[in-house]
Amino acid sequence: MILQAIADGETDPGRLAALAVGRVRADQQQLEAALKGKVTDHHRFLLQEHLTQIRHLEQAIERVTAEITRRFTPPSPPEETPCAQKDEGATQELGSDSDPQQQAPSASQAALSWSEAVALLCSIPGIGERAAIGILAEIGTTMQQFPSAAHLASWAGVCPGNHESAGKRLSRKTRKGNPWLRCLLVQAAHSASHQKQCYLAEQYRRIAKRRGSKRAAIAVAHSILVMIYHLLSNRTTYQEKGETFLEEQERQGAEKRLVRQLSRLGYHVALEPIAQAG
Repeated sequence: MILQAIADGETDPGRLAALAVGRVRADQQQLEAALKGKVTDHHRFLLQEHLTQIRHLEQAIERVTAEITRRFTPPSPPEETPCAQKDEGATQELGSDSDPQQQAPSASQAALSWSEAVALLCSIPGIGERAAIGILAEIGTTMQQFPSAAHLASWAGVCPGNHESAGKRLSRKTRKGNPWLRCLLVQAAHSASHQKQCYLAEQYRRIAKRRGSKRAAIAVAHSILVMIYHLLSNRTTYQEKGETFLEEQERQGAEKRLVRQLSRLGYHVALEPIAQAG
């Protein structure tokens, strides 16, 4: 709104600063000081051209989004006519003696619809409707083409490389993979890193401390893609583990490791919490 007012000819810093709404870090005085300057007709013309182009792109994005949503919306089932029901009954009678392996698949094996797949992906933190549609456009709604989640992660290019020579592991740089899918997953990873009480956010923070934010984003993107594989394969929604899940895993691992060490030294170990022991 401030830029549009400048393009329309407004020069008063106080009026321009009053147009700021929402979360603005600067106060009123800082905004007025920043809006003091010389703006010529040439500047206003170029600014108006840029704003017009932005509005044109936003309208194009809205049209494309509406078309994608229309294609993802399942059509209403056609009404069955009496003739169609008779033909179907006759077909069943003719095929009653056929091989059961050649019969139509059951309802449990029916293909997952696009709208159902979008709902499953949106249950994962960091993934919105637009990101879910983009991810499904790259990998599809069925995971039969990928033998495992590791194959899917390797195809997408969000897993470490395996460069080994003479028994020595060299660069572990990720491969290019699918650039569009990789971009969507990294964006979802950054979005999930800002969630509260979230397992993915805790995973991002732990890796970012040791390896940096870029490697942490790739690691979280890998975790999100593995989750997507299992959600689409099992047709279940995401179950949040909580930010204490990794800490609990470390505690249980430490317990098992220390018990094994004491057992090798010849001790019989029985673990008992302090509250119960007291």
